[in-house]
Amino acid sequence: MRKKFKLKLQFSNVQIVALGYGLVILLGTILLLLPFASKAPTTFTEAFFTAVSATCVTGLVLVDTAMHWSLFGQIVILLLIQVGGLGFMTLALRFMLLLRRRVGLRYREVMVDSINSTRLGGILSLTKGIVAGTAFFEGVGAILLSLRFIPEYGFPKGLYFGVFHSISAFCNGGFDLMGDKGKFSSLVWYSDDLIVNLTIMSLIVIGGVGFLVWDDIFRNKRNWRRYHLQTKVVLVATGILLFGGAAGFLLLEWNNLGADMPFWEKLLTALFQSCTARTAGFNTIDTGALSEGSKILTMFLMFIGGSPGSTAGGIKTTTIAVMLLYTFASARHEQDAHFFGRSLEGDVLQKAVTVFMFNLLFVIAGALFICGLQPEITATDIFFETFSAMGTVGMSTGITRALRPVSCYIIIFLMYCGRVGSVSFAVAVLEKKARPPVTFPKEKITIG
Repeated sequence: MRKKFKLKLQFSNVQIVALGYGLVILLGTILLLLPFASKAPTTFTEAFFTAVSATCVTGLVLVDTAMHWSLFGQIVILLLIQVGGLGFMTLALRFMLLLRRRVGLRYREVMVDSINSTRLGGILSLTKGIVAGTAFFEGVGAILLSLRFIPEYGFPKGLYFGVFHSISAFCNGGFDLMGDKGKFSSLVWYSDDLIVNLTIMSLIVIGGVGFLVWDDIFRNKRNWRRYHLQTKVVLVATGILLFGGAAGFLLLEWNNLGADMPFWEKLLTALFQSCTARTAGFNTIDTGALSEGSKILTMFLMFIGGSPGSTAGGIKTTTIAVMLLYTFASARHEQDAHFFGRSLEGDVLQKAVTVFMFNLLFVIAGALFICGLQPEITATDIFFETFSAMGTVGMSTGITRALRPVSCYIIIFLMYCGRVGSVSFAVAVLEKKARPPVTFPKEKITIG
């Protein structure tokens, strides 16, 4: 009886990751509900929504971060962003190493799954590199941003603003402290500031390409031929989406939000919009005033997101790359997809389609539920919100504060699934022991 009970308490690696994020969210909610965590009374929904948004590095908010939360509350949010961006397993393993505790095989396996790595060997050294690299990039970003904020806010506040926004940008969190300039204004007051724009964009991109790509670049320096195929796919896809998206926004907003801007500011805002739509959540222009074409382009970029093993969300650049490569290969009547002289593994397309469809179904289902609950909000804005939540982006056309409690919990569910992974969430809930394989008769159906 005891043995049977013990077996029931065993969790798979995916379930441990999902449960870990849940526990972090619960702790964050409790801390944000403390009276001294906010400047005004806080409801459970507001605290829970904020804790999920911060832990899942999304950035959607029901209350303005600077105006509603006290310094203690803001620090709690910042810690949740850091834990959510790095992953709780990364920090847990690093803490164990600092205490010189032995890290067993099971812990290493969970760490591999949590960052989507494909190799177990060297996972501890990779963990050390992730923490050290994060500290370095966030530190450099904080210094650069502080140089801009200190003259404006004074030394203590300017330094704090630099640290907060550096961590939020690197972790693709999207939380900001600019509420004193205007509630929910994000970085619109710095749309023409090169230091702020370039620093934030650099942090977003570095955090979004993934820890595995860092490791590969660090090991092989500038030797492109020695890079793993994943690194090459991520870098090429990131470049195409970043600059292609910027060109699209530049064209679509030329006579809209960019009508009264000089050319260099149009270019800067277009580049920032393309960058932040890849799961960061900041904005330097009014998102609600975007043209319909720009909203559709933003939703497309939010759906794709960043890269595997990164601080970003979305279906990931590798997923869309694999699907496109197989699409072109099929059009050429080729059985295998090739990229940089390498063939992709046979099951990679199945995995890519699974991730794509799960995310799309979650987004559509969530949007339709909210449309039914709140018909007064336009479908475009609702779909924008659900794409943003599922991609852990945090951009909004301004409807977040108008959502009813039930709609808020739908968005919370999407943010959680977006961080844990829609497929991982389904596996964590539905996972059962493997059954004996059964082969069914095959029959053809017509496609297309």
